[in-house]
Amino acid sequence: MPAQTSVFNTSYRAFLFDMDGTVLNSIAAAERIWTAWALRHGLDVETFLPTIHGARAIDTINRQGLPGLDAEAEARFITEAEIEDVQGIVEVAGAARFLNSLPADQWAIVTSAPRALALRRMAAAGIPEPSVMVTAEDVKAGKPDPAGYRLAAQRLGLEVTQCLIFEDAAVGIQAAEAAEADLLVMTSTHEHPIETPHATMADYDSVEVRADSDGRIRLQVL
Repeated sequence: MPAQTSVFNTSYRAFLFDMDGTVLNSIAAAERIWTAWALRHGLDVETFLPTIHGARAIDTINRQGLPGLDAEAEARFITEAEIEDVQGIVEVAGAARFLNSLPADQWAIVTSAPRALALRRMAAAGIPEPSVMVTAEDVKAGKPDPAGYRLAAQRLGLEVTQCLIFEDAAVGIQAAEAAEADLLVMTSTHEHPIETPHATMADYDSVEVRADSDGRIRLQVL
């Protein structure tokens, strides 16, 4: 059965969501901060910016291999700047309504952002705070490592393979694949059409959640 069809015809114990690009759009704010940082460190902005999405700041900085740089201090600087700049952050269409319709113990957010930044961006976009949220501080290895998704499932009392993961960025897609969970790729923040074997969805306006008699949940196309 094709992936696009199968995730809309499968019931799950829970849904696990990435944040940036999946339930909210913070690209403009993030790219303002990271552009200034890249210019300060002599990086090619056009090449660098596509690499920031979905990854922890500390991992993005470490990948640059800049000599004599205190990566932890730089990551703190980036986070503080991003907390201050929430201009233009909006929900992915229909995300708040959809998340508010989910049973509280059957969804989580797994983000590469630090907790303070995640809460700030979610508040700016009107996204509800979940009872389970895995942030940058909670894992030793960020995406594409699947640790964050496995931890979120564990905190919900589940195996990650019982969950449907919603992602948008390449490193997050790789994390979901490594977790061996079903995956739905959100496409509304992609500048170019994404080529993926996984199911795709542009926003949440055309879906709702349905609960099965056994308590599992499934996506229902309106």
